[in-house]
Amino acid sequence: MTDAEQTPARDDELTSHGYHITLDDGRDSFFALSIEDQRSDDAWLMSDTVRALDEMR
Repeated sequence: MTDAEQTPARDDELTSHGYHITLDDGRDSFFALSIEDQRSDDAWLMSDTVRALDEMR
């Protein structure tokens, strides 16, 4: 990658939130992680695939 192809540095502040979501009156549940740019309603990512970082190994 050359310098021209690199993404410019940004000072954006991202926030993250962890959720424990329950369904079916508590019979099923999962963990979710949300990463958001608070200045944009369209800039967010939510994942329910990882319960803990150490489980990614």
